Amino acid sequence: MEIKVCKHYKKCGGCQLDMPYPQQLVYKQNLEQRLLGKFCKIEPIIGMYYPYHYRNKVQAAFGFDQRRKQIISGVYQSSSHKIVCVDSCMIEDKKADEIIVSVRKLVRDFRFLPRHVLVKRGFSTNEIMVVVVTDSPIFPAKHNFVKALLKLHPEITTIIHNINPYDTSLVLGERETVLYGKGYIEDRLMGCTFRISARSFYQINPTQTEKLYGTAIEYAGLTGNESFFDAYCGTGTIGIIAAKNGAKSVLGVELNKDAVKDAISNAKRNQIENIRFTCADATEYILGMAAAKESVDVIMMDPPRAGSTEEFLDAVAKLAPPRVVYVSCNPETLARDLQYITKKGYKAKKIQPVDMFPHTAHVETVVLLSKG
Repeated sequence: MEIKVCKHYKKCGGCQLDMPYPQQLVYKQNLEQRLLGKFCKIEPIIGMYYPYHYRNKVQAAFGFDQRRKQIISGVYQSSSHKIVCVDSCMIEDKKADEIIVSVRKLVRDFRFLPRHVLVKRGFSTNEIMVVVVTDSPIFPAKHNFVKALLKLHPEITTIIHNINPYDTSLVLGERETVLYGKGYIEDRLMGCTFRISARSFYQINPTQTEKLYGTAIEYAGLTGNESFFDAYCGTGTIGIIAAKNGAKSVLGVELNKDAVKDAISNAKRNQIENIRFTCADATEYILGMAAAKESVDVIMMDPPRAGSTEEFLDAVAKLAPPRVVYVSCNPETLARDLQYITKKGYKAKKIQPVDMFPHTAHVETVVLLSKG
């Protein structure tokens, strides 16, 4: 395997593991064993064959270096607002990095300074989105800027102007204008096609996402007869994959209205008819099902880094599905939640770590929980 050394490691903070990749996998396997080993056997972690340039979403902050009297772009130094100038990153998509450098050169000529530039690429479709974020709706010579950028990178399929006037940690604002193309890109994952807009969530490492979701679907044990409940369903990615790969019926529940709209659109795009989505709080919805004496065969849960809540886990226990598949992005909160739900009559049967983010301290985990 090619070994790369990052010259930005000490300044950037985006990567936390400064060690050879095989050693990183050992580190993460040991972490899982320490936190989760008491629940059941931990399977060997699924690593990447080529753990570089895997991020299909790249965002760069822009600023002006007073000392050098020039525009810079890159990433914020860990726990600060100081920009570390980065032209290429060993975990970011190469083409995205090239486009951001081109934008930096162009904005100098066009005499404006964006707050951020976001690039998303569909790894299987090669469609590319560029989002230019400014704090003002005024974008001087935007049409000439688009022409100049497309001349340098004709592979770009859509360009968006996003306006974010607020001084927050959020990169994107609510308002946006499509300057070129259809305003979104598409990518394929496990045989399904998904629309990716500027603000929609999509896993940033498609190669490992297929392994993660493939494990989750395997653990669900779908035979064509199961009802499948997708909690925290987001834009419907894993629910749609389940509907296509063995679930008799799928219900996705999500509190974010925009995500539900994207989920419905994604289901139509894939001609999936055995799935429906509803905008609701998953905990309340499950409690309602339990009160109505309804049932499901499998609950899929993929909560944020903070993990689940005791209220949600109580609701799951009341509904009492035979199988729960927990997809976690934080082994510490996963350990806490497993400690809680195993007191409610569930037992961890399988635990599979997946390395979604090489060179960082993060690790994803899929857990199969069975009733009784």
